[in-house]
Amino acid sequence: MKRVHFLTGCLLMAVLCALPVLGQEAAKKKPGPAPSPSQAVLEAWNDIGRKLIAMAEDFPEDKYGYKPHKDSRTFEANMMHAAASMYYFTDIANGKKPRYADDPKDVKVANRADLVAFVKKCVEDGAATIKAKGDKGMIEVVDDGSPHLDRLYDVAYGLIEHSGEHYGQLVVYYRANGLVPPESRPKK
Repeated sequence: MKRVHFLTGCLLMAVLCALPVLGQEAAKKKPGPAPSPSQAVLEAWNDIGRKLIAMAEDFPEDKYGYKPHKDSRTFEANMMHAAASMYYFTDIANGKKPRYADDPKDVKVANRADLVAFVKKCVEDGAATIKAKGDKGMIEVVDDGSPHLDRLYDVAYGLIEHSGEHYGQLVVYYRANGLVPPESRPKK
C-alpha cells in the first residue's frame, strides 16, 4: 500500500514539474501578423454574418411570426431588416443609392430557404465589396447621408455594429421561446 502511495506521489510530482515546460512551449508560439485594415473589417463582417445566417437556418420556421411585444418586429422582419441594412454599406461603397428601406417590403420571403438565401446574399455581397475595395478602397471618403463625410470602413463598422444589435435582439426571441441560440450552445 505504501508503494502505491509512493508511486502516485512520484507521478504527481512529475506532472507538476512538467507544467512549466509545457507553458514555456506554448509561450514560444508567436501570434501571426495583424490583419490589414480591410481584412479586419472583413473578419468582423463575416463573423456577424455567420451568426445571423446560423439563426436564419436554425430558428423554427413556424415561429417566424413571433414578436416579443406588439410593437416589435417579427423574427422574420427583424432578420430581414438586419440583413437588408447591410446594403447600406455595399451600395454606398459601389457608388449607388441604398436599395432597401428600413423595412424591406419589396423582398418576398415565403419560407426558411428564402430567408436563409437572402441573408447569405446580403453577407456575401458585402464581403465581396470589402475584398474588392481592399485597404486603399476602404479609406475612401463617401457621403453616406450623415451630417459629415465618412470613410468606407467606418460605414462598414457601423453596419457590423447595427447587425450585432439585431443579433442581440434575436437572442431574446430565442430565449423567450425556450430555445438556445446557436452561438450559445456548447461547441462540439
